[in-house]
Amino acid sequence: MRKLGSIAQVSFTYVGTVVGAGFATGQEILQFFTRYGWMATLTIGISSLLFVWLGIKLMLLAHDVKARSYEDLNKLLFGEKAGQWISLFTLVTMFGVTTVMLAGAGSLFEEQFHLPYQLGLLLTLVFSFIVLNNGMKAILAVNSIVVPLMLSFSCIIVWYNWDMPGSNNWLQLTSDHSIFRIWFAPFLYAAFNLTMSQGVLVPLGAQTKDRSVLFWGGIYGGVIIGLMLLAGHFALSAQMPGISQFEIPMGHLIQNLGPLLQLLFIGVIYGEIFTTLIADVYGLSTQLEQRTRFSQNRILLSILLLSYLISQFGFKTLLSTLYPLFGLVSIAWLVMIIRYRKRSIRPN
Repeated sequence: MRKLGSIAQVSFTYVGTVVGAGFATGQEILQFFTRYGWMATLTIGISSLLFVWLGIKLMLLAHDVKARSYEDLNKLLFGEKAGQWISLFTLVTMFGVTTVMLAGAGSLFEEQFHLPYQLGLLLTLVFSFIVLNNGMKAILAVNSIVVPLMLSFSCIIVWYNWDMPGSNNWLQLTSDHSIFRIWFAPFLYAAFNLTMSQGVLVPLGAQTKDRSVLFWGGIYGGVIIGLMLLAGHFALSAQMPGISQFEIPMGHLIQNLGPLLQLLFIGVIYGEIFTTLIADVYGLSTQLEQRTRFSQNRILLSILLLSYLISQFGFKTLLSTLYPLFGLVSIAWLVMIIRYRKRSIRPN
């Protein structure tokens, strides 16, 4: 039972680290998959296989080399010098995502609860520091709560759209987009999310003693991500093409479901923002702790304070400016981890 609990924690932490605010709102699923029509069902399958395969490989590599942070893994993949530069870029990228997530939390408080933007930022910073100050165990615990909530919401939206007139659209919709763009999307999606998940998955792999826990945690985590993608795609497809005009497509889907489910939806969005935020801050702190002589608490406070200052630019501005810069290095990282062949991926 203890081993099953450890596998569940690893898989939930994997899901919580990968899945962010863009996923919860439906915008990521729409942009990477649903707008491409029925073929998105196949490309979600490809993306899911990548999450299973490379998630396992990432954690087991970290376990085998006892990586202290994602820089150790990048040096292994790219070599000493190139690995340092890739790690530096990853550090900047993670910090960018951190500011975006924090700004998203502030916007959620402002738009959904009609509370001050600054209050949302400050409360999220306090919650983050409390969790991060307790290390990996606290991150595992938070994800063990948030991810089942995400799964519940995915089941609800599938149930709600099951008898809709467009419920078969996920198998029938056509697309005018190029074949290359359609089939490249799952690789780009997996590459970006796996690159960003290094911050937690690498130390998680290194700190977990039992390789089989990482192996099965990677399988279940990748499968859950795939099922959640498929659930979101099914629900969004049922409302196509009109749903594509909304900034928060999932929000439109639940408008008629009553206040309780709307509150659940807001909780899911905030939970996904929070798990991504703490994952990135944890990854940044382990990396900076390795490069500097500062204490972890001092590093955490510095990251959170700097994130607070930059988040004043707002969610939309940060999102549109930073995210397009991250794709190329993510693809390079994906290619390198696929090519790495030092040890086979097995439970033991």
